[in-house]
Amino acid sequence: MRRIKKGDQVVVIAGKDKGKRGSVLSVLSDDKLLVEGVNLVRKHQRPNPMRGVTGGIVEKAMPIHSSNVALFNAATNKGDRVGFRLLADGRKVRFYRSTNELIDA
Repeated sequence: MRRIKKGDQVVVIAGKDKGKRGSVLSVLSDDKLLVEGVNLVRKHQRPNPMRGVTGGIVEKAMPIHSSNVALFNAATNKGDRVGFRLLADGRKVRFYRSTNELIDA
C-alpha cells in the first residue's frame, strides 16, 4: 500500500513549487507523482498536421518525487505525515500522524 495515491490532495514541501497544493493525477512506478499544476515546464512542440497538433510552446506537467510532497490534512490545513494501521477486521488503512484520524475510512 502506498502512502500517497491517485486523487489525494498534496502539498509540495520542497523545490521550486514549495507551498503549492494540487491533486495527484497519477503515481508512476519509481516513487514519482504527477501533480496537477505542479512542476510545469515549457516545451517547444513541432506541429503535426496528420495528428492535428498545432506547434508552439506548451506547458507540460513533469513528475515530482514523492518525498517532496506531503498529504494535505483538511483539519489542520497543513501537510501531514502518513502512517499505517491494521483494523480489527484485518483491513490496512492510512491515518494522519498528527491527529490519528483515518484517511481510508
